[in-house]
Amino acid sequence: MNRNELAPDASPRAAFGARLRSLREARGWTLDDLSERMEYSASHISGVENANRAPTVKFAQRADRALELTGTGETLTNDVFRIKSGSLLEGFPEYVLSEGRAAEVRYFETGIIPGLLQTEAYAEALAQSAVRRGTITPEQAHERVAVVAERQDALRRTPAPPLVMAVLDESCVRRPIGTIAEWDAQLSRLMEFAEQPNTVFQLAPFSMGVRRAFNLPLYILTMPDRSIVAYAESATRGHLERDGKFVAPILSTYYQLQAHALSQPDSVTMIRQIREGTS
Repeated sequence: MNRNELAPDASPRAAFGARLRSLREARGWTLDDLSERMEYSASHISGVENANRAPTVKFAQRADRALELTGTGETLTNDVFRIKSGSLLEGFPEYVLSEGRAAEVRYFETGIIPGLLQTEAYAEALAQSAVRRGTITPEQAHERVAVVAERQDALRRTPAPPLVMAVLDESCVRRPIGTIAEWDAQLSRLMEFAEQPNTVFQLAPFSMGVRRAFNLPLYILTMPDRSIVAYAESATRGHLERDGKFVAPILSTYYQLQAHALSQPDSVTMIRQIREGTS
């Protein structure tokens, strides 16, 4: 393949491509050498290097493994999230990197179904609504949907996918998003999620009242070394909390939330009734 001169200052994507080529050539590898290690075609890698293809998180993670950058502070995956950060809430890219490595993931959500459980149509409808409000561009909407798809790869991670526990406020399944068919498909996705061997799914019904322990979305991650981090958002930014003295009471309260929420069978029954129009 012809070697084009790169202009890393042209755009963040171009800077990523230039860095990838520099790392590859520093090891004396051809495109075919990196292709064999990444299991991406040489033409695909060339497209990323020349800024003709947008790098995805999955692509960057494979490149990091091939280039032995995983676990360092200089990963290509970090670069991808810096590129995407214009479409994501401040602090969220850092959370997603941790989520992708977590052994256990615990969610509490209100109003919106969390990304790991969203269908593509649901994610697209949310992103396009932000475009119509003028808060993001169409390109940023595309990036948001892409990030959702890439995060969901963690559920299929081998050899050990994470244990994912989700407690959703009833408002999440009472607020239709998208067309009637798309909304029905999203509810079906939740039922499928509940059937997986590495998942726990519960609804926090309106009837819980003050027993619902949280009023804002909250995510808790147990990392491979068994350390626990918590992530919470305001309207303008997110924050990843690593200090155990703050995280421990949050985790304890989450267990109380699970104890008061509907069981998984009862939660699935409620969704089935909503789909059938009997609840």
